[in-house]
Amino acid sequence: MRRRLLGLVAAAGLLTAMALVPASPAMAAPTFKVPFKCGQSWSGQTRTNHSPPYSIDFNRTDDLGDPVVASAPGTVDRVTDLGGTSYGKYVRIAHSGGYHTYYAHLNGFNVSVGQSVGYGTVIGYVGSTGGSTGPHLHYEQRLNGSDIQIRFNGALALYWGTKTYTSDNGCSSSTGNGTVNTSGTALTVRSGPGTGYTAVGTVADGTRVTIQCQTTGTSVTGTYGTSNIWDRIGSGRYIADAYVYTGYDGFIPNVPRC
Repeated sequence: MRRRLLGLVAAAGLLTAMALVPASPAMAAPTFKVPFKCGQSWSGQTRTNHSPPYSIDFNRTDDLGDPVVASAPGTVDRVTDLGGTSYGKYVRIAHSGGYHTYYAHLNGFNVSVGQSVGYGTVIGYVGSTGGSTGPHLHYEQRLNGSDIQIRFNGALALYWGTKTYTSDNGCSSSTGNGTVNTSGTALTVRSGPGTGYTAVGTVADGTRVTIQCQTTGTSVTGTYGTSNIWDRIGSGRYIADAYVYTGYDGFIPNVPRC
């Protein structure tokens, strides 16, 4: 009886010791970014009948052949062409902590298996291969093989619906500066690069602005002639470059293109 009691006590002690051993902390997820070039805005759609359900389909106008970039540092472990079925041409990247990202329906590849990639590395090009019915990027994040809800910069993607995502992937520290010159009137700020976009505010004459990136849009005649260049001065905030003194006739060197 005493031997049995001692055995039970020893077993209880072992269980207690096991309970007191702290669990190994889970590795933090990589900081994933939108899988497109710095400053670009893309429409991302999630839907409950998607396969797998947490994936995102990305689109924008005339996106066939647009570069797709790695959403976090890692190692390419698959560059595969499934032909006219499923993902078609796709790339998979292995990240730290058991995470993977998938980039499917590509038009072509720009990496090979075993290659190390970082933020902003072009891994392929938007296409419509496999089971796709039109050009787009099918994007997934997985943990230990399981589909997970996608996060960009730690923020959860929209489930369910469509949202515009603006990329800060691979952005350098290079920004531009300019001074608004409208001869007194306030300059309208638009939600996109053109006069047809919604007005979202104004900038006073003489204001010094930081230009995050530049793109082309509606041609505008302003203080500095006619130009189709638009300057992004914030998320969803664009002003016509024709009214901004930057010191350059055209695009500012080293400032990213949106």
